[in-house]
Order: sequence, then structure tokens, then C-alpha cells
Amino acid sequence: MIPVEGFQGAKIGVLGLGRSGLSAARALRDGGAIPVVWDDNSSARDRAEAEGFEARDLRRAMDELSCLVVSPGIPHLYPTPNPVIEAALKAGVPVDNDIGLFFQSLGRGWEMFDTAPKVIAVTGSNGKSTTSALIHHLLEHVGRDSQLAGNIGRGVLDIDPLGDGSVVVLELSSYQTDLARSLTPDVAVFTNLSPDHLDRHAGHGGYFAAKRRLFAEGGPDRAVIGVDESEGMFLANQLGQGPADDRVIRVSSGTKLTGPGWQVFARKGFLSEYRKGRQIASIDLRNVAGLPGAHNHQNACAAYAACRAIGLAPRVIEAGLHTFAGLPHRSQIVGEKDGVRFVNDSKATNVDAALKALQAFGRIRWVCGGLMKEGGLEALEPGLKNVAKAYVIGREAEAFALQLPDTDTEICTSMATAVARAAQDAEPGDVVLLAPAAASFDQYDNFEKRGEDFTDHVRKVLG
Repeated sequence: MIPVEGFQGAKIGVLGLGRSGLSAARALRDGGAIPVVWDDNSSARDRAEAEGFEARDLRRAMDELSCLVVSPGIPHLYPTPNPVIEAALKAGVPVDNDIGLFFQSLGRGWEMFDTAPKVIAVTGSNGKSTTSALIHHLLEHVGRDSQLAGNIGRGVLDIDPLGDGSVVVLELSSYQTDLARSLTPDVAVFTNLSPDHLDRHAGHGGYFAAKRRLFAEGGPDRAVIGVDESEGMFLANQLGQGPADDRVIRVSSGTKLTGPGWQVFARKGFLSEYRKGRQIASIDLRNVAGLPGAHNHQNACAAYAACRAIGLAPRVIEAGLHTFAGLPHRSQIVGEKDGVRFVNDSKATNVDAALKALQAFGRIRWVCGGLMKEGGLEALEPGLKNVAKAYVIGREAEAFALQLPDTDTEICTSMATAVARAAQDAEPGDVVLLAPAAASFDQYDNFEKRGEDFTDHVRKVLG
């Protein structure tokens, strides 16, 4: 655990008692603060009280609090602030989250280390989990002490105290970067941007602004920026002092990047690193089983650049790429039977992620549908040529199918029916792909549960 510094003897409110909230309460107590906690869920309050925390309505405690720590799922501004947060804003009580507390408490006692620990923070719309896990994997591959936390793995305050030369890899969502009062990573990574969580950020501009805070607030030593969208190009331009400024590493999937700076890009399955106009390294990604498709090649480029930024050699990284198994629910190969592959990409919860999944494979039996997000499905058009047939699930299955007028569709509603029908129709060489292009909450608690259900039904087919 990382004890939270700077609040000794002070009362700190903790709103939301899920993984990050309860972890924050413990870390505050370990640092000498007095946490006062609240969650609308009575069972969550009971668990906290069983650990000795005082639970009470924080709206009635604002005059006692030095700070309010908020869990990421609780809205602080849009679409409307939570009533407890609104009370804190009116009372002038600073609002923060566990990520801000982590960075605030970092660096204590590091003067004893020969090599200071580093923090690599990864954000973006798609690919940030795979990129974060891949960076962590590559560090472990070379024997570097590394921990994975944040929006993946453990809560950030639950990690072990940092050691000499160790690295913390953080996956950070827009909910986390938007509120953290301190953001000071050594290396910050921006994978890409596509519309998501627009209600929470009052639109696309607010969503980008939340991501941008990771780079604007702390000024990382190195910034790895995906420049395949205009927002990434703008961010790289703002951070760099000129074309040759190698504090910014530009990353692309599909576009050759040129110029005197530092670039990493993938084209036709090959990763290339250029610096000062010269090629430094080239890696063939086509046979890296854990990273199929152009979207995963973008993830590989971002992870490669982050590891290069802290001194790993290209050939060492290349060897580590081949031992990466991938993450569950992200282009995860579940199995193969009679020449048909079954792939679980349940994390493809938005149109951009689903499009990249559709473009990663050839002839696809596509399991899709769920709780549709804003913007419709029109942006999927470039990938639909790979779809032999769509098997639509979810309560909105008919409405979803109507947005695919030129694609052969079958309304299945349930996952069991969709997998059974897709497997029955599939021919050798086909891929049965779950890439929903929608949220899971109409039928499942989260995308993991949806992916597990798909996997369970596939395993029945596989025997």
C-alpha cells in the first residue's frame, strides 16, 4: 500500500466505496488522516464500518472536511454533479481522487535509491488496457521490477511501495484524469481518441480535454502520442517545441511518419522506429500472435515507444512482444474447430473499437449488439465488407440491425443463440467474432461478463 501523505490528523471524506474508494480510505488512514466515508449502497457502508471506518452522510460533514476523495464512477460536473460533490463545491472543499492522492504522495524516501522509480501513465479511447499490459509485460520480460495499476490490475494505492529503479504502469480513464489534482508521470501515453462517455464530459471536446490533462498538468519528461486523429496531432504539436523535439514520440498505425523528430509507426505489419531522420529499428509484427490486426499494431507501437523512452533496447522489446499472450476480452482467441476461429473482443464497446476488430480479420461471423451509444453505426461501413453475416444480441437487437441495411443480419437477442447460429453457419477460414460496438448493460453487469458468456458458449461448441 502507498500511504497518503499530507493529511495527518485531518478529516478526509471518501465518496464511493468500491475498489478504489475503500483502497483510498485505507491509504489515507495509513498516512495518518481520519477518513469519513459514504456510499449510497448500505452493504458497501457495512463493509467499510467492519474495517473501523466511520460512515455518515458527507453532505452534513463538509465543515469538518479538508478534502473529498471521489470514486471515478461518480459524476462531478456532467451531466449533473453528485449531491455530495455539489455540497463540496459550494463549501470550497477540494475534490480529488485516488490518482491525485497517489501522485501527491509519490517520491517520499526516494533519496535512498540509486535509480529513482518511474511512472508510465497510459490514456486514450481504445487500446489503453492492452498497451498498459504490454508495457508491463515487456518490463517483466527484461527483469525490471514493474507493477500494473489504475484502471487495470490493482487500485493505484494498493500497489507495493516502490523500489530502486522500479516502474509503475498506470492505465487511466478519462474519469480518472479529469479529476486528479496531481498528475506527474515520467512518461505519458495517448493512444487515440474516438467518441465515448460523451454525456459524462458534455461532448467530444470535454472528453478530449479530460484526456489532455494528463499531459498539460504535470509535463511528463516524454510524451508518446498517437497522431492518427486530429486531436493527437494537436496534442503533439502543443507539447513539442519544434519538429526535432524528441521529448514527443509520435506514433501511427498505417502512416509513415517523417521528419527530424522521434517516430514509431506500423505499416503493412512492420513496426519502424525513426529518429533524426534515420531508421533505428524494424520489427515484423505479422506473426506476433497476441497482437493481431492494425489496432493492436498501434498498441505495439505505443508500448514500444514508452519502453524505448525509459531505455529498453529494440531487440529486447521484440523478443518480449512474441511472448505476450494478450488480454481477455480484447481480440482474445478462445479456440478453433474445423478451421473456424472464435475471437472474444467484448471490450469493443464503441464503434471505433469494433471497426478495428472487423478490419483485423477476413470473413467474419459477427456477434454484435447491446446498449447502443450516441452516433449510430455509420462509421462501421469500412469494416462491413469483411462481415459474412451479423448475429445481433441485446434488447435493442432489431434497432441495431436496422442500422446495418446492407449486411446480412439475424436477430438472435441472446448470446447462446448467436454463438450457436454463427458456429452452425461458419465455414473453414471464417472467424466468429464478438465485437459488440455497444455497451453491455442491457444484459450484463460489464463487458467482462459478456465476454465470459461468449467464451462459455464457444467452449460448448468446441466440445
